[in-house]
Amino acid sequence: MPELKERMKQYADAAEEFLKARFTDDLPQKKLFEAMRYSLLAGGKRIRPVLVMEFCRVCGGDWHKAVPFAGALEMIHTYSLIHDDLPCMDNDDYRRGRLTNHKVYGEAMAVLAGDGLLTAAFETASHADADPKTVVEIVKTLSLCAGERGMVGGQVLDLEGETRPFTDAEIHTLQELKTGALLVAACRLGVLAAGGTEAQLQAAGAYARSIGLAFQMQDDILDVVGDFEKLGKQVGMDGSKNTFVRLYGLERCREMVREETDRAVAALDCFEDREFLTELANALAVRDH
Repeated sequence: MPELKERMKQYADAAEEFLKARFTDDLPQKKLFEAMRYSLLAGGKRIRPVLVMEFCRVCGGDWHKAVPFAGALEMIHTYSLIHDDLPCMDNDDYRRGRLTNHKVYGEAMAVLAGDGLLTAAFETASHADADPKTVVEIVKTLSLCAGERGMVGGQVLDLEGETRPFTDAEIHTLQELKTGALLVAACRLGVLAAGGTEAQLQAAGAYARSIGLAFQMQDDILDVVGDFEKLGKQVGMDGSKNTFVRLYGLERCREMVREETDRAVAALDCFEDREFLTELANALAVRDH
């Protein structure tokens, strides 16, 4: 689907342009800004910003006005990656084919770069050109999905999972929080930015939860069979963790990726224009990087 690639690029370019304009001030703490930009502008698929803008569009909004919200979410996502790579967490040396933030700037600066990005995300969202009520709802959504009841809570469960095996329910909860929460935020932010309906918010959340599970399952598969050159990070790092592959095996995991993708597509029934989101879900299910 050529349109998928074209629109993905259009959205990703809009996010990139917005993010490139951030943290360029020549202030005494410019080393901090440099560390923040190092990870923020390291590339990546920009899936979350894409989802923000596309859900805004399919709900009848002007997707350009959703760009600041998409940028704010990407700052939160990037902060989480910086902290996730730290020696006290996953202890990774590479991210997207480059040395991780702490390998370049040191652990203390990497922690502060993550802190800076998280805080800047809320400043960015609050300055968006949108109705104040919309901004409040978006900030509430970001807070819930990124915080202790969302992504941070998932990170805690991930650390706990290094000491004992998880049940089926526990690993689903872990990944729905750690990976899925920010995807839910992305889809719901787009609906909120467009002034969408409650039914659209619910559908967007259901779509996000399913592609989040499928995305993580595929990540777990690629950690076993993936290629460093394509992934841009080391493989075989999750052997001791509670992953879907460890619990179910490769073949069952591949089946589950398809099942969750089908659920995601089914959740889009209330949207008239759903071709792009359908194709995106299918593309994520077969990605190799």
